[in-house]
Amino acid sequence: MNHTIKQNFKVQFNYTILFSENIFSSTKEQLADILISSDKNKPSKAIVIIDEEMFSFHPNLIDRIKAYFIAYQDKITLEGTPLLVAGGEKTKNNWDSVENVLDLINTQKIDRHSYVIAIGGGAVLDMVGFACAIAHRGVRLIRVPTTVLSQNDSGVGVKNSVNYYNKKNFLGTFQPPYAVINDRTFLTTLSDRDWRSGISEAIKVALIKDRLFFEWIEKNTGALTERNLEVMNQLIYKCAQMHVEHIGKNGDPFEQGSSRPLDFGHWAAHKLEYLTNYEVTHGEAVAIGIALDACYSHIVGYLDENDLYRILHCFDALGFELYHPLLFDRNQVNMINPELIKGLEEFREHLGGVLTIMLLDQIGKGKEVHSIDEEKLQTSVAYLAAFHKVKNTVA
Repeated sequence: MNHTIKQNFKVQFNYTILFSENIFSSTKEQLADILISSDKNKPSKAIVIIDEEMFSFHPNLIDRIKAYFIAYQDKITLEGTPLLVAGGEKTKNNWDSVENVLDLINTQKIDRHSYVIAIGGGAVLDMVGFACAIAHRGVRLIRVPTTVLSQNDSGVGVKNSVNYYNKKNFLGTFQPPYAVINDRTFLTTLSDRDWRSGISEAIKVALIKDRLFFEWIEKNTGALTERNLEVMNQLIYKCAQMHVEHIGKNGDPFEQGSSRPLDFGHWAAHKLEYLTNYEVTHGEAVAIGIALDACYSHIVGYLDENDLYRILHCFDALGFELYHPLLFDRNQVNMINPELIKGLEEFREHLGGVLTIMLLDQIGKGKEVHSIDEEKLQTSVAYLAAFHKVKNTVA
């Protein structure tokens, strides 16, 4: 006799994203109030992981963290010494980073009712989030993003990952954080490159979802390049809000299907990061990827040329380079790099078998397609190279 049992259940996820400053000040109770213990008779346990690149700009951070835990010792206890981990993409390329976090979770007896506080850029948050997701099948993660890119995009989402097999984010999980705290104080010490880099993700979400937001970015390119913190905070808040609304309301938060609107511009970006050995940052690669897909959208007849120029000039006004020599083949003049084309196949594989690429119908409105014409993609790369050449000639 054949028997079948079908199971169906839903799991509710809730997490808070706080926007604050100086969160480790003894006068700020926000973090302490988040670290709620299930046992009211004893304080919550927590460990801290810190991005060492960020730490170099905040050398007193560990002392401030220790003082904070002492100030609220009736609510929280700091277990062990905060762990410094490599910053940037190298932390996702090195399995030792994951093991170091797991070792700290294990030695400090962090369980599913304890907390891991990760402080750093998006790559560090990705790596620590992955370690937290596989330890005890999930320990509570508090993300404290410290870059524009992580505060407006990666740090507020539900993905965690490391790189493997020379592929971006090959190993990963969908595990929402327990909470996210965006502390604007950390933005003040960013390099100009990192300050600018995260803006590309805001442009991305504006281009596919909100024309008015794109026009706001256009209007404020001067303030953003001049590092106006208030304007940047507005951009981060709006981008983060749109990001989490998409995750919560599109019906596919854990990306079971092949539609990934928020990956607009990312198929080429991920490959370009790898081809440059991650010398091009994620945000810079996303800017190039968006520009390339915008050019392709115009070449195939979707996007008006005036809208294309507005997109390219917006990136240019913010200081982005929209061209890289590795878009072309080193051995064949003016031919697209075949390694870049491989990025399409890797992206299809990453999506689960069906290629789905987000293009643009117009600014503020995306359009999904399931195939890319290589000849027209070649024309798109040439278009982008020509824009780069003209821009530099005029400059």
